[in-house]
Amino acid sequence: MKIRTVEYAGTIANVGGPSPGTLPQVAFSGRSNVGKSSLINTLLRRTRSKLAHVSAKPGKTQALNFYRVNDDFFLVDLPGYGYAKVPEAVRDGWSQLIEWYLADPGRVSGVVHLVDARHEPTAHDERMVTYLAELGLPALVVLTKIDKVKRGARRATIERAMKALGVEEGQLVPFSSKTGEGREVLLDALSELIGEANAA
Repeated sequence: MKIRTVEYAGTIANVGGPSPGTLPQVAFSGRSNVGKSSLINTLLRRTRSKLAHVSAKPGKTQALNFYRVNDDFFLVDLPGYGYAKVPEAVRDGWSQLIEWYLADPGRVSGVVHLVDARHEPTAHDERMVTYLAELGLPALVVLTKIDKVKRGARRATIERAMKALGVEEGQLVPFSSKTGEGREVLLDALSELIGEANAA
């Protein structure tokens, strides 16, 4: 997949909000400090004029943000979870919004779930991957910040994630927003997801 055009398409801030269009949707999820905004900007080649806001304070994304890519699909940035220093009621609201969005039949074509390669997957990560499996949603796990893992430890890092999350190696993509590693692999996976959604 070549990224030709990208534009912000809209936001859903509350349960029941309407989508900005009928294109296939691929959601990106992950805990608050996993590097999701950096990955999205690297993936879409928007490192100078950033679309997804990169913040030193986790939890900046507080709604479902839609980006129209190539007029082919919506990349949907979900609120982060975990380290965000926000009231519990706000986090509960995010959780309800995400669950409502993902559980809506036929809305989401697949989910890209981000895990920090430097650490073991969290209980939140395990619950999310299990939840996606229960919903029957295609899921891809991206190990972010892989450039910070020593070459000799990469195999163990991948196997640790596979075991903790119960996924096959083909569902894992090592990724670095710094070096661009994994970008083409992830774009190819997105292209396949969109193709399947359009064929359905």
